[in-house]
Parts: sequence; C-alpha cells; structure tokens
Amino acid sequence: MGTGKVWYGGVPTADAGRMVDPSGVSFRENAPRIRVGRDLVLVHVDDHLAVVWKPAGLLSVAAPGRGDDDNVVTAVSRLLGRAMPVHRLDEPTSGLMLVARDPIARAGLIEQISAHAIERRYLALVQQTFREGEVRWESELPQGTAVSHFRRLQVLRRDATLVEARLETGRKHQIRLHLADLGHPVLGDERYAPKPVVRRAPRLALHAWRLGFEHPRTGKRLRFQVPLADDLERLRRELDTSAEERPPGPRKRPDRKPKTRRKKR
Repeated sequence: MGTGKVWYGGVPTADAGRMVDPSGVSFRENAPRIRVGRDLVLVHVDDHLAVVWKPAGLLSVAAPGRGDDDNVVTAVSRLLGRAMPVHRLDEPTSGLMLVARDPIARAGLIEQISAHAIERRYLALVQQTFREGEVRWESELPQGTAVSHFRRLQVLRRDATLVEARLETGRKHQIRLHLADLGHPVLGDERYAPKPVVRRAPRLALHAWRLGFEHPRTGKRLRFQVPLADDLERLRRELDTSAEERPPGPRKRPDRKPKTRRKKR
C-alpha cells in the first residue's frame, strides 16, 4: 500500500487499519509511484490552478535561509511548468492547498480569500474534552483580527478530542493560537503547547481536510475534501484506546537527533 497505488477519498493511503467505506477505495495501477504521506499529491489540475495534498514537513513557499529545502510552489512548478502561491499551510500541517497557474487566476483567488469567500476547514487532535456546540473565537493577532469557528467531532478515550476548525480569516498560526487560548492546544504543537502535550503526537496534529472556492475563470463552485492523513488517523485510533489496551512503551517522535553528552576530562 505504500507505493501510492491504493487511493482512498481522493488521495493515496498506506493505512491498512483504517475503517473505510469500500466504495471510496480504488487501485490506480497507472498512478505515479510515491512515498505515501511524504510526497506531494496532485488532487486537481486544470489550465489555471491546482489543488494539492501537502505532506507534513514540506514548506508551502520558499523560506529565507532555507534555499535548499523544497516547497509546494517549486514542486508544482517542476510538475506542471508554472505555479504561484495563493495561501499557505504551516510547514508541519498536512492537507489541501491551492496553487494558481496564471496571474489572472491568482488575483481572483486572492480576492476571494480577502473577501472570506474560500472555505477552509481543518481537523485537529487537541488536548482534553472540547465543549459541545459551535465555538466562535476572535482575537487580535499581529496581522489583524482573527476569527475561527470550532466544533467537536469525537471525544477520544485518552483525554483528547477530534475537532473541526473553520477559518473565517486566515492569519499566521491562527488555529493553533486560538485552540491554545481555549485551553485545548493541538497535540504535537511545539510552539504553543506545553511539553507533555507536544509529546502526545509524532508531529503537529493538524490537517487541512476541506477546501472550497469559486473557479476564477469559469465561476463554477468547486469543493475538495480528503480524509485525515494516515499518521493522524493512526494517532486518532490510538487515542481512542483505553490505557489498558494501549501497547507498552512511550511514543517516539521521528527525526529527532539523540542528545550526546561530553565526557569529562
């Protein structure tokens, strides 16, 4: 399953333990071979824009001082010949991202973002039991007023909740900041969560699962949605397992270099 040939919900999957509707699973023999969960996936492509699935750990755009690191815009340019940024996802966030392929399309999409007309929804695994009902949270951030909407999807047995977040505005780290303000930091959030909460996830447990917008050339309303990323779905299942059922041993955070101690002379 790890070669990118098995797809579920419009994206490749390598999670054999996922409970799924069989009608949503397909085997795509001619799909390009990829590392599932680590490589970018083209979800939709036309002459004017592309919707991609961004893996966690990949930059959205080039960053100062990180010229050797790949990013979504550069990767799409290699695949399609031209790409321009419309919005961004944080580097440790996975999920759907929109990229323009011509200046007119980019201008139209950015205008929709400014008018709060693009639907952006995220899934997050957060600390503790989130309250019932929709929660609207507003705060002043350096980039301006930020408004988010949250609703509880599933209370997990091991002191965590699966939450959906809907952006009304799009400020840097908005969802992460607002959930931390509400007392429910995102698991694995190394910037805004206390260390015990950081250690509960192998990476930031935030995933952009739905993206809706009006096509800037045709005017047609488009909506794309993908399931929770494989690693976060496995984490969700683990968090819904009681302590007695949990496999022994601590969780390991990947790609961490072990600390070395100098010998005293």
